Amino acid sequence: MGNDNFGLERGKKDGTPAVLLLAHGSPDCPEDVPEFLKNVTGGRALPPELVDEITHRYGLIGRSPLTELTLKQGELLARELQLRVYVGMRNWKPYIADAIRSMIADGVESSVAICMAPQNSRTSVGLYQAYVKRENVPFAVEFVKSWHDHPLLIEAFSEKLLCGWEPACRELGGSLPVIFTAHSVPERTIIDGDPYQEQAKETALLVANRASLASSQWTFAFQSQGASGGAWIGPTVESTILRLKDEGHRGVFIQPIGFLCDHVEVLYDIDVAFERFAESEGMRLWRAQSLNDSPTLISALADLARSRLALRHAEPRCGTRF
Repeated sequence: MGNDNFGLERGKKDGTPAVLLLAHGSPDCPEDVPEFLKNVTGGRALPPELVDEITHRYGLIGRSPLTELTLKQGELLARELQLRVYVGMRNWKPYIADAIRSMIADGVESSVAICMAPQNSRTSVGLYQAYVKRENVPFAVEFVKSWHDHPLLIEAFSEKLLCGWEPACRELGGSLPVIFTAHSVPERTIIDGDPYQEQAKETALLVANRASLASSQWTFAFQSQGASGGAWIGPTVESTILRLKDEGHRGVFIQPIGFLCDHVEVLYDIDVAFERFAESEGMRLWRAQSLNDSPTLISALADLARSRLALRHAEPRCGTRF
């Protein structure tokens, strides 16, 4: 499963449409972190102490499984669709350019590109789109720019929420407040009209409603704020934990609804840093399992692909669409 192409025999040039999954990427081991960070920043040097800290975080969790899990999601989606599915990463192997080269070699004539970040932001989806566009792809690409409110995505999150939250409430002996989280972005991004903040909050609201949570049982915070680039949107998870503590709660339950699989922002930021912070405040912390290989998530991806492929087949081919 080490390649970025699943589903059908490679080299079969029959014009079959394909799916391209796009993700952030993650280093294979802590030693790869400096090179990975150069990709993230576009070559801009980061302070050595920041590189050392991020390397340390990866060392604590061993490695990030993001690439492995995204490849698995691609494999499952290919089985579901009976189509080729390719995986391209913006900041690590397999790179987006590598995936596109494979698609060209395989004779792909049209594709649906799905960003594995369901809320649309120019800091994520916009960058993936730009990377694909600069490759001068010689076949049609239908881009899914956001799918934060897809019913099957909401169902997938709700399943994981209830599976973890209900036992945690029993263990605590009372109702736990749920903190839904998504990765923070710079405030200037939102000021410029980016829809990410509102879409992240809408995903949380839809999951809460699907899980039948009362408005008093949940809240929202942004996590993993950056160390540079000015102010980042909040509230932070730490300030939210403190507020809930002041309200008399003895624990919290976190569900990240901006991520589709385990990686460093889940395995370190939540499972290590936030848990330590909560413990230092006399609070307990639980987390919902990530979607990872959730069958419901795969069904959501399949529905997105099928609907866009149907749209593509209904239109005349006119090159790459963005």
